[in-house]
Amino acid sequence: MNDVPASDPQRAAPGVAPTAEVTAFRVLAPLYSAGFVTAFGAHAVAASLGTQFGTAQVSLFALGVALAVYDIAEVLLKPVFGSLADRWGPRPVLLGGLAVFALVSGAFTVVDLVSPASGSIVALALVRLGQGAAASAFSPAAGAMVGRLVGPTRRGRVFGSYGAWKGLGYTAGPLLGGVIITFGGLAALFATLGAVAAAVAIWIAVTVPVVDPLPRRRQTLADLGRRLLEPGFLRPTSALAATTAALSVGVGFFPVIGVRSGLSPVATGAVVACLALASTLVQPRAGRAHDRGRLSSRQAMAAGFALTVAGFVIAATVPGLGGLILAAVAVGLGVGTITPVAFADLAAGSRPERLGQTMGSAEVGRELGDGGGPLLVGALASVATVAGGLGGFAVVLAAIGVAATGRGGRRRIRS
Repeated sequence: MNDVPASDPQRAAPGVAPTAEVTAFRVLAPLYSAGFVTAFGAHAVAASLGTQFGTAQVSLFALGVALAVYDIAEVLLKPVFGSLADRWGPRPVLLGGLAVFALVSGAFTVVDLVSPASGSIVALALVRLGQGAAASAFSPAAGAMVGRLVGPTRRGRVFGSYGAWKGLGYTAGPLLGGVIITFGGLAALFATLGAVAAAVAIWIAVTVPVVDPLPRRRQTLADLGRRLLEPGFLRPTSALAATTAALSVGVGFFPVIGVRSGLSPVATGAVVACLALASTLVQPRAGRAHDRGRLSSRQAMAAGFALTVAGFVIAATVPGLGGLILAAVAVGLGVGTITPVAFADLAAGSRPERLGQTMGSAEVGRELGDGGGPLLVGALASVATVAGGLGGFAVVLAAIGVAATGRGGRRRIRS
């Protein structure tokens, strides 16, 4: 019998499909919360730094470094911690990352309360580096654990829910972060982040079963290079990078268009909220349709990229609040349709013993898209207009969409 014994709910047999008890919401919710922590932590602080460190106190370059070190740490370390999750099992890497995130957040709170003058941009950059390194551990480990605990018939909907919780973190981060800083300053914000991370770590330790590492044959750098260049990895990863870029560009540049059209900050905030909400709501539904065979991978990619491209074309050509809201909803629906299916394809195509490494490497693609999308639009806008930059970005998205929906069956990524 392949079921996990009821007497030992804290351990899932290696390589064995879990029971309905293991895939219940009470077990998966803590893993979803880990995704919320990394998204909330990244955006809550990033959206609030400018209000605390104005140009009269520090240079814009120093502020940019403090903003960037979180993402730099993730790009460099996610594949490393993903591989460690395969070697040690994802649970200890997940718990360790959350614990470090809580500790470094708490350390900044203590330092800032004891000696406010020492809470400088340098100290903040060091703490953000530590938070980014910690997120590099628990983010791919959580994704690998979701993939290991859930059978192939549920991966789409579960990764959809995981993405929806991350979407909530992206949405709530700037809003709640601004409120917390207004009443308590940066110390209160970092205390909140530390408390949330610690609570999630305890929740996972109590609720989530142990997933043992699987036997693996030795892998050389050449083997890893071949794995990362295979279509089974490149197609879903490029799709994830493109959707992350689209989300970042929409959040960053739709308000710019709105302000230049005379819209208030409240209106532009509503536009961004529509984008995030559309993505959050559609992800579980797209994943469920994929699991039930009603939405194939190629159909999801084609529909998702078509919606996303259309959204940026609308934003570039249709003026006013109505055009921006329509564009935001289209982009959100496109991103939400692609994301759970791409993650499900990665999990289905990867060997279970290499799932952490696969997720960690795919997350690097997402981080590059997160930074590369706004950089591309900004460069195009500097030589043309913001509308021209969005139009050029739509062309790039369309090209990636054509490549991602190319024919070829989903094949297992070689170890």
